[in-house]
Amino acid sequence: MGSLIKNECRRMMTRSRKRKRQEDFLTHCHEKRILTFQECIPETMMERCVKIGEGVFGEVFRTRRDDGSSVVLKIIPIEGDFPVNDQPQKTFEEILPEIVISRELSELKDNQTGNQTGGFIHLHRVCLVQGAWPDHLLAMWDQWHQEKAGGSENDKPDMFPRSQLFVVLESEDGGCDLEHYQFYSLREAKAVLHQITIALAVAEAALQFEHRDLHWGNVLVRKVGEQSSTHHLAGEEVCVDTRGLDVNIIDFTLSRIHKDGQPLYCDLSANPTLFEGKGDYQFDIYREMKKENRDNWKQHHPYTNVLWLHYLADKLLHKKYRGQKKIHRQWQQKFRTFLKQVLACRTVAQVLEDCQLFEEK
Repeated sequence: MGSLIKNECRRMMTRSRKRKRQEDFLTHCHEKRILTFQECIPETMMERCVKIGEGVFGEVFRTRRDDGSSVVLKIIPIEGDFPVNDQPQKTFEEILPEIVISRELSELKDNQTGNQTGGFIHLHRVCLVQGAWPDHLLAMWDQWHQEKAGGSENDKPDMFPRSQLFVVLESEDGGCDLEHYQFYSLREAKAVLHQITIALAVAEAALQFEHRDLHWGNVLVRKVGEQSSTHHLAGEEVCVDTRGLDVNIIDFTLSRIHKDGQPLYCDLSANPTLFEGKGDYQFDIYREMKKENRDNWKQHHPYTNVLWLHYLADKLLHKKYRGQKKIHRQWQQKFRTFLKQVLACRTVAQVLEDCQLFEEK
């Protein structure tokens, strides 16, 4: 009888701790309770959902609100006791840094403390959802799987029980990723790189930010009417020629900031396979970051952002463009000069000061 009572007490304590963790998590999400999928994604929004991407974290869908605005939904399974996409599901504690970092970077758009930028994707809301995977989202997953060359790399999400928890992040639709965006000229690409650089510099100054995974799938580009954008770095106004292109940096799963006297970060030393990739310069950057910080991911090393700028400039240099060949060759040389200069800089702010590329018209 005594052992039965002890076991029941343990179960009660476990349930109590989980409830407390859920309540703390909901507070950070600015929500009062767990929602159903139907409450989080109303019927009209659900019907318009189309899958646009995926990762080991989960699935990404684009949809449209009733007001006509296009939004993106990132859906991440958490707290389950079985692996998804060959990875253990994240806990509340493991997913929380990404949510806090996403919100802090989103709020830099309206920051009034001398460091302001709109270069990070705007986060509308975060919901904690419970339930089985909705039928329409499953149909959209099947469509993606059939149409994508090689099919989906993820597990089909029909195995989740009704008790499964998900985090749903709703963000603005930032456009097409840098890898697939078709530029007319390297001059346009320079305008995009300049916007990425100023956004990183502002976030470094405001939050000791490091992205740590800024491959060209995590930069979104869209056409807009404005030909310039205004930012503030350390109290100084910085105006950037955008050539009618708007840039949004996304996906802060591996990122790091400093908030309320504490670092928020993902400990990449627990993921050794990240540093074993081959076949693309992207995988070299992970190893270079590890070399820079000696596998201590808690500390702030702004040079990691510089490494990603070098990677992005290299990718942009080797994309295909449709512009005039003579002018294109001139801009190729300017990008090659930038690639030689940038790695000598220790911070992104220094990149803005020392590299000539952003002074070119």
